[in-house]
Amino acid sequence: MNISDRTTENKPELPGIASGIIRLKPQQFIHVLDNNSGVTRLEVGPQTITLRDHERLILKPEPMIIVPPRYYCIVANPVLRDENGNPIVDEHGQIKLRYGDAEIRFAQEPFPLYPGEQLAEEIAQLQVVERNQALRLLAKRDFTDSITVTIDGESETQTINRLAGDEWLFEGPATYIPRIQVQVLEKIAARVIKPNQALRLMARQNCIDRQGIRRRAGEEWLVREEGAYLPGVDEEVIGIIAAYILTEKKALHLKAKRTFTDVFGRQRKAGDEWLVTFEQAEIHIPDIYEEVVGEVEITTLGDREWCIVLNPIDEDGKPQLGMQEVRQGRISFFLHPGESLEKGIQKVYVLGEQEALLLKAKEAFSEGEGDNLIQRQPGDMWMIAGPRDYIPPVQVEVVEKRQAIPLDKNEGIYIRDTQTGEVKVVSGPQAYMLSPYEELWEKELPPIVEELLAIKNDPVSERGRHHTNKSGDRQNQISEISSRSETKSERNKTRAVVFHVPQNAAVQIHEYKERTARTVFGPDLVMLGPDEAFTVLSLSGSVPKRPHVIKTLALLLGPDFMTDLFTVETSDHARLQLRLSYNWYFDVNRDDEQASAKLFQVPDFVDTACKAIASRVRGAVASVKFDEFHRNSARIIRTAVFGTDPEGRVREEFRFRTNNLVIFNVDIQSVEPVDEETLKSLQKSVQIAIQITTDAQEAAARHDAERIEQEAKSRLERQAIVDKGAAEAERRNLLELQAENSAIETTGQATAAARAKAEAARIEGQLAVNLAQQEAEAARIRYETELTQLRAKQEAELAHQQSLNNLELEKAQRMAEITSLEFRQKVEALGPETLQAMAQAGPEMQARLLQSLGLQSVLITDGKNPINLFSTAQGLISPVTSQTQQLPRSDRET
Repeated sequence: MNISDRTTENKPELPGIASGIIRLKPQQFIHVLDNNSGVTRLEVGPQTITLRDHERLILKPEPMIIVPPRYYCIVANPVLRDENGNPIVDEHGQIKLRYGDAEIRFAQEPFPLYPGEQLAEEIAQLQVVERNQALRLLAKRDFTDSITVTIDGESETQTINRLAGDEWLFEGPATYIPRIQVQVLEKIAARVIKPNQALRLMARQNCIDRQGIRRRAGEEWLVREEGAYLPGVDEEVIGIIAAYILTEKKALHLKAKRTFTDVFGRQRKAGDEWLVTFEQAEIHIPDIYEEVVGEVEITTLGDREWCIVLNPIDEDGKPQLGMQEVRQGRISFFLHPGESLEKGIQKVYVLGEQEALLLKAKEAFSEGEGDNLIQRQPGDMWMIAGPRDYIPPVQVEVVEKRQAIPLDKNEGIYIRDTQTGEVKVVSGPQAYMLSPYEELWEKELPPIVEELLAIKNDPVSERGRHHTNKSGDRQNQISEISSRSETKSERNKTRAVVFHVPQNAAVQIHEYKERTARTVFGPDLVMLGPDEAFTVLSLSGSVPKRPHVIKTLALLLGPDFMTDLFTVETSDHARLQLRLSYNWYFDVNRDDEQASAKLFQVPDFVDTACKAIASRVRGAVASVKFDEFHRNSARIIRTAVFGTDPEGRVREEFRFRTNNLVIFNVDIQSVEPVDEETLKSLQKSVQIAIQITTDAQEAAARHDAERIEQEAKSRLERQAIVDKGAAEAERRNLLELQAENSAIETTGQATAAARAKAEAARIEGQLAVNLAQQEAEAARIRYETELTQLRAKQEAELAHQQSLNNLELEKAQRMAEITSLEFRQKVEALGPETLQAMAQAGPEMQARLLQSLGLQSVLITDGKNPINLFSTAQGLISPVTSQTQQLPRSDRET
C-alpha cells in the first residue's frame, strides 16, 4: 500500500462527497479542478454539484469569510477586478490573481476565496487611537494620502504624496484604517510633564518641532510647559529632567558644556562655572548645555567668626586669582566656583590679660594712622597683647597664641633667643611672657638621669630599695623604675630641671660651658642651667657586692652601713666565708670647696672600700690557723681593718684620704667554712645525737618490713599456683589454634602457588603480544621516518632546482633588459639623422663608384649562381666600410 492510499483511507469522508455529489449549504464554497483543462473554478452554495470523471474536489466545503463591522482582514494574492468589480478571467477561463500583493477588506457581505486567494492574517479589529496617543507609520511604497485639516475653524481635505520610507504620526482620538502601503511601527503615548519637570528631546533628523522651531539632526532641547506632550515623528524622548529646588541656604553649581545663552538671558562660554541662587529663581531646571556640578550650602559667619576667601569673585563674576579677602561678622554668603576658604571658618582671637598673639607679616603693608603709622616689611614679627579681640588682615599670619607662663619661686623655664641663639633660665616668682624673638628651649638629659628624676624617691628613706631583689640585676631595677613612671606624664623639657637635695646628702653639678663643677649639700634645691648636668653615681650593691647596682644623683654622707660577703683562707688552708657589715660616714668640710669636690673623686666608693677591707682581712686571716681564727676572729678582723697605733692598740677608724670616707665599726655577722670536711667536723656532735634517734626508728621500721614481707610471700605463692593452672589451660587452647593455623597455611600456600603459575603464564603471553606489537610499531616508525627523510630530501632538491631555475630566469631577464637598454642608449646616442645617413650611405657610394669607372653595366659571373648587383657594389666598397667600423667608439660618436 502506497502513501496516497494510506492518506485516502485516513481521511474522514464527508456526506455526499464519496459518491461524487456535493451539496453546498448557503454561504459555503468549494474549489473544483478540471483535470482536462487544468482550470480550478469556484462554486458557491446553496447548490448540489455532481463531480464528473475529469473533475476533482480541491477544497472541501468551507464557510464564506464574514468581516463584522469595525473589523478587517488581509487577503493575499487577491483577484483582478474590472471597473464593475467583477473578477477578470484569462483565455483559459482561469481567474487572474495579483500574485505577491495583498488586499485589505473591511465589513461587507460574506465573500468566498477564489482559487489562489489566502487569508494572510486572522480577522482583526480596527485599532482605536485614544487621546494623547499616536501611531508611528512607515510608508512601504509610494502612494497618495488624503488628510483632513482644520483651517480657521473649517475642515479641508489635502492630498499628500507619500514616498517609500516616509514616517508620520496618526494622532487620536480616531480609528486607524489600515492600508497595504503603510506599516505601523509603534504606538506612542504622550509624556506628561508635571510641575518642576521638563522633557528632554532629541531630533532624529532635520525637522521642525511642535513649537515651530527648526531643529537639526542630533540637536537636543527641553520642553518646559506643563501638561501632556506628544513627541513628533522626528523627535526622540531622552528622559524627564527634574528641577532643583533652591532655598536661601542652598544654591546650584553649574558648568557650561558649550557656549550658549541661559534662561536668564546671560551668555555663557564653554567651561564657565556659576551659581544659581534663590534670588534668581526658586526652582531651576538645568539646560541641555548645563552640567550640574553639585549643590552648594550657604556659608554663615557668626558674630565671633571670620574667614579668608581665596580667589574671590568680583562684581562682574570674574575670579580674582591670587587675591584674598577677609569676611567677618554676622554674614551669610555662597562660595562661588573657584572660591575657597583658607583654613575654614575661624573664631575671633580673644586675648586675655595674660595672653598675646605672635604675628608675622607676609607682605609689606602699613597699619595705624597719623603718628601711629607703622610700616611692616615681609618677615617682620611682633606681638599684640590682651585684653582685646583681634582678626588678622590678609597680609598678617598668626604664628601662635602665647600665654604668660606663671613661675613659682622654685620653678623656671629655658628660653632661647632666636636672633642671637643665647639660652637662659628664667625663674620665678613671676608670670613671664615671651618676646617676639624668644622661644622655649628643650633641655635634653641622659636617659638614666630622666629615669632617676622620674622616680621621685627619697635617697635616704628608700635607699634599701636597690637591695630588695635577690638577683640584684639591672633589668629588674629598670622594670621597677618604668612601672613607677608609667602613671606619670613625661617631663616637660622646657621647664627648668629641679632636684631636691635631701638632708645629709651632696650633689655635684657640672657646668660644661665654663668647665667648672660645684657641690651642693642638702637640704637644698638645685635648678640646672642650660649648660649644667648632674654627676650620676654608679655604686656597687647587693651581697656580695656587684658593680653598677645603684644609680643615684645624691651622695649620702652617712653615717650608714654596708654589708659584704667574701671568702678567706687560713694558714692551714681552711676556707671560710665571712659576712661583714661596716659602719661609715664622710668627713667633709662643707665650707671648703676643694674638700667637697673630693667626695666625687671615687666613682664607686662602696666597691673601693669593700675591696680594700676584704684585702686586709684576707691578709690577716692567711697568717693564722683555723683554730686560732675560730677563737679570736673578732679581734683578728678588727685589727686587720683598723690597724694598730704605735702603742699596739687597735685604732677606732679606717679613713680613705681620697674621698674622706671613714669606716668606724665592723660587725661580724657570720663565719661559715667553705670546705665540706671542715663543715662536717663542726657539725659532727650534732650528727651523733641525731644518729641515735635515727637508728631506733630504723630498727622498728625493719621489724615491720620483715613481717609485711612474709605475708606478701605467702600470698605470692598461692597466686603462683593459681596462675600456673590458668597457664596450662591457655597453652592447650594455643596448641589447638596452632594446628588450625597450620592447616589454613598449607591450603593457602597451595592456592597461591597455583594462582601464581597461572598469572605467570598469562603475563608471559601478554609480554609476547606486547613485544610483537612494539616490534611492529618500531618497524612502522622506522619506515615512516625513512619515507619522511626521502620526501624531505626530494622537496629540498626540488626547491633547490626551482631556486636555480628562478635565478637563471632572473639572470636572462636582467641580461635582456641590459641589452635592450644598451641598444636603446646607442640608438639615442646616434640619433635618427645619423641612422638615416648610415642607411643611405651604401647605395649612394655604390652609384658614385660605378659613375667614376664610367661603366654603364658590368656583370662577371660563371653562369652558375645568381648575382646581386648591390652586393657586388657593396663588396667593392667593403674595405672603406670595414675601416669605418674599426674606428674607436669615441671617434665614431664624434
